[in-house]
Amino acid sequence: MKARLLRLSNDLRESYWFVPTIMAIAALLLASGMVYVDSHAGSTWMDGMPWLYAARPDGARALLSSIGGSMIGVAGTTFSVTIAAVVYASGQYGPRLLSNFMSDRGNQVTLGTFIATFVYSLTVLRTIRSAGESGASAPAFVPQLALLVALILVLCSIAVLIFFIHHVPMRIHINNVIERIGDRLIEEIDSRFPTYIGEALGERPDNPSVPSAFREDATSAEYERRTPVRSKNIGYIQLIDEGTLLAAAREHDLVIRLQYQSGDFAHNGSVLLEAWPAERCGEDAVKALREAFAVGARRTALQDLRFLIDELVEIAARALSPGVNDPFTANSCLDWLGAAMAELARRDLPSHLRTDEDQALRVIAYPVTFDGFIDRAFGALAQYASADRIAGKRFLEALGDVALSCDDAGRIATLVDQARAFRTLAEGKLDGACRDVVVGRADLLLRALAAPDYKRRLRDDIGWLGGSA
Repeated sequence: MKARLLRLSNDLRESYWFVPTIMAIAALLLASGMVYVDSHAGSTWMDGMPWLYAARPDGARALLSSIGGSMIGVAGTTFSVTIAAVVYASGQYGPRLLSNFMSDRGNQVTLGTFIATFVYSLTVLRTIRSAGESGASAPAFVPQLALLVALILVLCSIAVLIFFIHHVPMRIHINNVIERIGDRLIEEIDSRFPTYIGEALGERPDNPSVPSAFREDATSAEYERRTPVRSKNIGYIQLIDEGTLLAAAREHDLVIRLQYQSGDFAHNGSVLLEAWPAERCGEDAVKALREAFAVGARRTALQDLRFLIDELVEIAARALSPGVNDPFTANSCLDWLGAAMAELARRDLPSHLRTDEDQALRVIAYPVTFDGFIDRAFGALAQYASADRIAGKRFLEALGDVALSCDDAGRIATLVDQARAFRTLAEGKLDGACRDVVVGRADLLLRALAAPDYKRRLRDDIGWLGGSA
């Protein structure tokens, strides 16, 4: 249930209707409150303010009618401009970036401000009456305080419109788009590592604490004691509620092994996880474990670091396509990918063996490795960047930046493998002087990484660190 609520919360953040609806309801309540205050306080409070004067019914109606008509017109124009900007950006940078623009709070508040002012004006307008309109002896009623609040809302709407005119072009500027994705990627790395499901168990997969049923040499009898928990939905796994998994495993005294991670596609019947032993995994346990997964029609960045990496890779790959040929946009993506991977290189990745408070093994999570992230970021872009001199140099520089944050020999070996593979690709795709420059830069990086003092070699080489395109 918690996973579904978190997914619903994310869907509301990425919708254009939720914030405007809340603001419209607030405007309705505000209008009702102002009219109530006016009906009890009257307009005598204005006598002590010479710069204010009481409006007559006809003037008040004309004012509120003008405000309401203009606000709904501006709201329609604003919505059209927003949709046009979203369509342009998603077509130019990639359809998976649509959710980034849909979740933009500035656009949502702008649309909500105009709609709220419109609703407020209509609500107050219907309360105005002329003398004798409701009866021969009925006095005229004009909510003077409510009219003053309407004017304030108009001024706020004008300020929001000015903000919107500036905000839209800034929002779709490619550098700002890349920056927002890169910032969120680094924030997610910072908040997630080292954050585990339960307590990490610093043991190998073949450690005796892992049930024999989950080992490669498990017998048929041991395999039969594993209960598969299958998906009843089709779509991408958007969220896995770690707390629910751990609590259910502890309550029913189970050990579970995840078969999927956030961002993977599951269909009806896919085995989401396996639980051991089977005799303790009844219907209640299966239901509790299945509810820890939220499945939707698209990937989200809720728990999926790969999705954010893929967004940057997609922008860079489109920029390096022959039809666009914009290596400098690709360079910006490489800069942010390098910064994110450098941040990841300084962190210990969690063990896939997780325990509860009593140090009992409960969850065998999907393994997360530095190699996998590097391949997702740089390996996926190598085929595109290796065919361009400008992007190729920045690709190698980004690998060098990641190496400056690495202290682990295994991670340095991963970067070396990436640099060698990239050098091979560049040799086959580039010609002449372009090939010599990129291959020479790759050789320089490989020689530096082969040295024991590789960080000093990289820092001391001014041509390397300052030799970006």
